[in-house]
Amino acid sequence: MLSAPASIGIVSPQGAYWSIESSELLQRLQASATGLASAEVEARLAKIGRNSPTSQISSSALSLFGRQFRSPLVLILIFAAVVSAFVGDGQEAAIIGVIVLASCALSFTQEYGASRATQALKQRISRKAAVLRDNAERSVDAEGIVPGDIVRLSAGNLIPADGVLLETCDFNVSEAVLTGETFPAVKAPGRSAPDAPIAQRSNAVFTGTSVRSGTATMLAVNTGSRTEFASIAAALERNIPETEFAKGIRRFGYLMTEIMLAIVIIVFFANLLLQRPLIESLLFSLALAVGLTPELLPAIISVTLAKGARAMAANGVIVRRLDAIENLGSIAPTRPEP
Repeated sequence: MLSAPASIGIVSPQGAYWSIESSELLQRLQASATGLASAEVEARLAKIGRNSPTSQISSSALSLFGRQFRSPLVLILIFAAVVSAFVGDGQEAAIIGVIVLASCALSFTQEYGASRATQALKQRISRKAAVLRDNAERSVDAEGIVPGDIVRLSAGNLIPADGVLLETCDFNVSEAVLTGETFPAVKAPGRSAPDAPIAQRSNAVFTGTSVRSGTATMLAVNTGSRTEFASIAAALERNIPETEFAKGIRRFGYLMTEIMLAIVIIVFFANLLLQRPLIESLLFSLALAVGLTPELLPAIISVTLAKGARAMAANGVIVRRLDAIENLGSIAPTRPEP
């Protein structure tokens, strides 16, 4: 049994497991070349967790629906509805409210449906790996691999964990997902320098890369969120950058807000200078603000982008964010220079 979860996946102070002899690694990971016992695997899974990166991005339906109301245009419409209700025009407030809800509901339906479809596709793709367990080779779910497992690899396999090679035969791995190198890297057992970058660790293989040719046996060292692939994903895991289209809509919303405030203030003080009643001047200015609000613009944008998303879906492409439709349409085809 393991003394602590930290003892798995961190086999040296620097974590440079690729610079350690495989025999010593096996000893440190309390493993053997014939594989782990099933009971030991269950114990390690309980301490370390499953072999899958943990996502920190919330994709709940509630948060997704709330995100639809962050647009400045939508906020302007909500303000206009509140003002209409305040001045006693309940019918106008109801119409604006229906338009806002319809527009946001349309965007939410499209994005939520795309997220569900993406999750369904992920669940249908079940990665398997050939692992030695109880002195026998078994096909197991890749998420069930733990540090210390002995994994058999062959051409076409996706490598399920970070580890070192114990045996190879004409083994070549595509590491483009990590290094950007299009040509496959030749791998063989041995040792690499402790400070070697990923591309120069010739005795190590990494999660997310794929076997181009040959066969090999690897010792899994890091799994889940401790892999190189997961560390890169964690660095990139942030709020999705705002698209140019979304920036344009936001800037337009700010411009409309500034124009409305300027006109309302000017009209309000002009009425006061003309010695109009204070309450009447205020109500007139607020009604003018409601009249200047482009009620149908968010709905038109949502309908147009949703139509583009449906057209993409008909061609087998799932669009998770409606804003991406406009960016895709802005991509000009490159033409060869004469």
